[in-house]
Amino acid sequence: MKLNEIKLTNPYLKLPEECYTRVKPTPLNNTFLIHANEEVAKLLDIDIEELYSDAFVDFVNGILELEGSDTFAMCYAGHQFGHFVPRLGDGRAINIGTINNLHLQLKGAGQTRYSRSGDGRAVLRSSIREYLMSEAMHGLGIEGTRAFALIGSEHKVYREDWETGAIVLRVSPSWIRFGTFEYFAHKKKYEELEALADYAIAESYPHLVDEPNKYLHFFTEVVGKTAILMAKWQAVGFNHGVMNTDNMSIAGLTIDYGPYAFLDDYDFQYICNHTDQNGRYSFGNQPNVGEWNLQALMHALAPMVSIEKLEKILDHYGRLYTDRYLYLMSKKLGLDTLKDSDLDLVKHFLGMMQGLNIDYTLFFRTLSHYNGDRTALLKLGLYHKPMNDWLDSYDERLKDNTSTIEERQRAMLLTNPKFVLKNYILQEAIDAAKEGDFTVVDALFEIAKNPYAEHEQHERWAGSTPDEFKNKKLSCSS
Repeated sequence: MKLNEIKLTNPYLKLPEECYTRVKPTPLNNTFLIHANEEVAKLLDIDIEELYSDAFVDFVNGILELEGSDTFAMCYAGHQFGHFVPRLGDGRAINIGTINNLHLQLKGAGQTRYSRSGDGRAVLRSSIREYLMSEAMHGLGIEGTRAFALIGSEHKVYREDWETGAIVLRVSPSWIRFGTFEYFAHKKKYEELEALADYAIAESYPHLVDEPNKYLHFFTEVVGKTAILMAKWQAVGFNHGVMNTDNMSIAGLTIDYGPYAFLDDYDFQYICNHTDQNGRYSFGNQPNVGEWNLQALMHALAPMVSIEKLEKILDHYGRLYTDRYLYLMSKKLGLDTLKDSDLDLVKHFLGMMQGLNIDYTLFFRTLSHYNGDRTALLKLGLYHKPMNDWLDSYDERLKDNTSTIEERQRAMLLTNPKFVLKNYILQEAIDAAKEGDFTVVDALFEIAKNPYAEHEQHERWAGSTPDEFKNKKLSCSS
């Protein structure tokens, strides 16, 4: 399909007008295409050659309006670092329409009613980070939004210093947040709250549309998806950094990439956001915050469902999270089936990692080649006794496997990525891009698509993070 053949729809605009504000994008100056995601183009049935046209750049820049275009910003509230803010909204994101049930959104396209004191822009560095990480999470099998295209510009934007602006065209099956429900519940606009719930159910949980207790079932689904998402983040070593309720997806997606990080050396208490001085959104606290945010959503849904019934559903969160986390960790360890004693094996493993300051991703990739020879694993840490003690337990547990060593290794290599996009790697792409060189962006995008492949030409990114770059904290504008 050509760009001029696309017909956008805007189902969200059928909701009450207080759910959104219509707004036009404000184009950047002297724009150019940095990268386009051909896989997303296929999802949208857009011809690949269209991505490399001037018209496509104009589309991402908000200049070219397609048939059916009716651009808007969404309104929502949210708990930010535990404190309720009654009105937030899309401060630098503008929705441009829907294709094949995927909602297209421009991030960095200018001010909206919800920009507050912001300029509605996104700088090049943060846009590169979001573009690449969206694809990386998809490659890792973690639910999230996808990035369709990234454009740069000569448009000056001020943060700590003058930088250039960029726009990410991103797509998602849903942009509704926990905070969207909080907005209407707080204002006691219960008709709008119910309309929003009906819309969210039809959009993300259509099998519930005709259920007699659909709002209770809806919350049940969100609890389950959130628990699974938290387990996936913890298993792969991902720290989101800003788990405010306005950054939590009702569809169980990873959204809004800011000062995120993949773990360098394993650290349960790692904080990637320098604003988070108390560690509310530390790596180890993410599952607890997921439950806290669900409590906030529960209270927002209380006008439609008995709070006692909602509480009974939320009581299952801890078990759902633990079960999925243990399942994922058993796969990372190459275990055929789960046993009751595996929880102790995992706890022993995490304690060992915390004490030895070992690269999380590298350890699991090295373990994926393990055949009884401990040499490569022991080289990862200075102190050998803690690892030897754990490997003794691990070797004993592997005796219960029915698979061969070779079968276990193959399965583990498809479970434990060789590459994750650590912040020092992304910074290399950003530094090159500032000089007009986007070849590192191209290379990292290919790695992101398949982080389990060998990519031998990029071996230097598969090792431990250099000491000077470990465990850095980033700002929300990152």
